[in-house]
Amino acid sequence: MAKSSKLVVARKGRVLLVRRRRDKRWMFPGGRRRAGESERKCLHREIMEELPKLRLGELRLWKEVNGKNRRSGRRMSDAIFLGKKASGPLKIGDKKELDRAEWRKPRGLKLTPTSRYIRDKLFPK
Repeated sequence: MAKSSKLVVARKGRVLLVRRRRDKRWMFPGGRRRAGESERKCLHREIMEELPKLRLGELRLWKEVNGKNRRSGRRMSDAIFLGKKASGPLKIGDKKELDRAEWRKPRGLKLTPTSRYIRDKLFPK
């Protein structure tokens, strides 16, 4: 079972990304799973915490990513979910963790390692 869950949803050539306050890196929304929580429930909880006004359509598990970041040595363990659609305002719920949420093109941004991996696999140049 993956340690974290991430959401990937795209519309009109842009993807939904959030920016961490502490290092200004962009990432796909989501977060760490709690004990006894499924990956899907983790994703729903994290979205409610991070973007409480966002409404999600159907979700489908794309892939579980398990690997080691070559730069940092940090282990990745993420369940990546694809959303068919998302609607509603991008109002930040956890302002201590995040400072922005936007529909952005996935290139030319300072992304977290896991988000770079997802971008490169799902949105190749």
